[in-house]
Amino acid sequence: MIKQVKKRNGQIVPFDKERIFNAVLKAFKATKLGNEKDANKVTNNVVKALNERFQNKLPNIEQIQDIVEESLVKLNYREVSNAYDNYRRKRARIREMKKLIGVVDDMKLTVNAIKVLSQRYLLKDNSGKVIETPSQMLKRVAKAIAQADKGFMDYKNSEDEFYEIMRSLKFLPNSPTLMNAGTQLGQLSACFVLPVEDSLISIFDTLKYMALIHQSGGGTGFNFSHLRPKGDIVKSTKGVASGPVSFMGIYDKATEVIKQGGKRRGANMGVLNYNHPDIIEFITAKLNGIKLQNFNVSVGVTDEFMRKVEKNEDYWLINPRNKQRTRKINAREIFNLIISSAWRSGDPGILFFDEINRKHPLPWKIESTNPCGEVPLLPYESCNLGSINLSKFVIGDWVNKKGRIDWNDLERTIRIAIRFLDNVITINNFPLAEIENIVKKNRKIGLGVMGFAEMLIKLWIRYDSEKAINLAKKLMRFINQTARDEAYRLGRLKGNFPNFKYSKWYKRYDYMRNATVTTIAPTGTISIIAGTSSGIEPLFAISYLRDVMGGLLEINPLFERIARERGFYSEKLIRKVARDGTLKYVDVPKDVKNIFKTALEIKPKWHVRMQAAFQKYTDNAVSKTVNLPENATMKDIERVYKLAWKLKCKGITIYRYGSKNKQVLYVGKKNNMLFVPSEYAGGCPLKGCAH
Repeated sequence: MIKQVKKRNGQIVPFDKERIFNAVLKAFKATKLGNEKDANKVTNNVVKALNERFQNKLPNIEQIQDIVEESLVKLNYREVSNAYDNYRRKRARIREMKKLIGVVDDMKLTVNAIKVLSQRYLLKDNSGKVIETPSQMLKRVAKAIAQADKGFMDYKNSEDEFYEIMRSLKFLPNSPTLMNAGTQLGQLSACFVLPVEDSLISIFDTLKYMALIHQSGGGTGFNFSHLRPKGDIVKSTKGVASGPVSFMGIYDKATEVIKQGGKRRGANMGVLNYNHPDIIEFITAKLNGIKLQNFNVSVGVTDEFMRKVEKNEDYWLINPRNKQRTRKINAREIFNLIISSAWRSGDPGILFFDEINRKHPLPWKIESTNPCGEVPLLPYESCNLGSINLSKFVIGDWVNKKGRIDWNDLERTIRIAIRFLDNVITINNFPLAEIENIVKKNRKIGLGVMGFAEMLIKLWIRYDSEKAINLAKKLMRFINQTARDEAYRLGRLKGNFPNFKYSKWYKRYDYMRNATVTTIAPTGTISIIAGTSSGIEPLFAISYLRDVMGGLLEINPLFERIARERGFYSEKLIRKVARDGTLKYVDVPKDVKNIFKTALEIKPKWHVRMQAAFQKYTDNAVSKTVNLPENATMKDIERVYKLAWKLKCKGITIYRYGSKNKQVLYVGKKNNMLFVPSEYAGGCPLKGCAH
């Protein structure tokens, strides 16, 4: 009897008849030419042939698959044999592509995940050759992060737990942690906020700090509202000031030159308050499509401003140098200018500072966020983030609408992830002493999610539905409460964050390790590694052409599985879907079409309501893009902004398809298919949106 099998990597593993049965059953379902009885018949024939031919030998995977094809033909299932053979050829092509990339894939990741890992994450030797596998990268990270548990708990057990939740792709930390943990650089934070004060020394000191941060793989956020306006007096030289936008141009150029050490492109957030005298120049700064390409920009507004917009009232612009009023301006006119600029270019977004500071657990005022807006931060604070892959926590026969959430496994993963992120702060090699000081005083971390859209699909819930909104609230409440409870436990074990006594937690808890515990980030490339949807975004497409290895036709794996098992899969269908990425114009079952709605098919109000649902139970903020079709109007954008304010979002960003000539997502631009670059994961289709 066959007891062992040799895998392609040379590993010897126990023979598993069930694996043959499952593979054969998939082929029968895909062709609609058989059932479990037929699959069982073929499987028994395969096992009989193996026992006859390999009595004293060890069969390998390819030999077993050859016998499967022979058995299908022998038992008159020739069409099923052809389908099985096509699947084998497809898998062989994928293995060959990974080999060409130069990475040993020991985790069965997608080709695109391997490409991204090869370009930016896996360690290389001096010649540029990759010298670690994906699982070795995760072991490197787990080992480094676990060191912070020495003296408090079994750090070897921590290492095993950290590795397990990453290896299973249930959790991944932000990119710099994957890149730099366990290396000499050791800078693990995703992004930072730096102060810009009204002096040449401060402006260029901050520019220097920005350069050091970008070189280490981090992004930066700034509020330029303290700078005197263009044309204002410069006392020391009797000259005139050039204003915030001109200095933003210098920061933008420096970002372009640095290129963040070749691992991550530069990303910045530039904020200007609504009452700065240069607000009009700021709002329109990116309209020509040339300036500030390495900046996301947002206008900082207050509740008072929004109320004046509703009442069509004027307000004063204030010179930050002397706090004097300069001139009155109409709030609705400024709001309309924000809307028209966003309609034309995707910028600026809006930050609702009153809501941000109402919910801030510390008494000090926040004036800026990280590049994607999900973490409002004090000067010199950093983002220390990670995301849970919600798609991994749906268990049961979800294809046949019997899936359910594994809340116990989710709770366990949350607790391990919180310990992981807290440890990141302990071992982090911060680029500046000022950053290390305040980060360790507040110990802010941000556990978020990815794969929410895929979780909804597995539960057969439409993204644009009350059921989805209610699930979002239930999920995020559970995540936030569990994370907060774990931070309480860690506070008892390792000590409170030093500024605990100044925080709102001081009256509610005796112990608290972290000032904040949750954030919803856009995830970007880590969702590509995890093979799931980005953040809380809807799917951006079902099938598309990916700019990998000359062009790789990708299909959402959940759709492919449903299509195969329900018998409507075909290569022709997939290519038809890939023309514009949606199921809108193809003949598939209605229940399937409903749960696979893409971002541009979902009405704007559902985007905003989903953001607000997650924000309700998130300590920091929520990064999400309201993607709008090309024919969206400025009135649509106005409704989005106002709804976001009324639903207590902390910020809002929109993008109207086609409003910039440098977007990265295009319909029908290559081989008559939707074409995306290797690192696009969904959300805002602009470089720098999902840093």
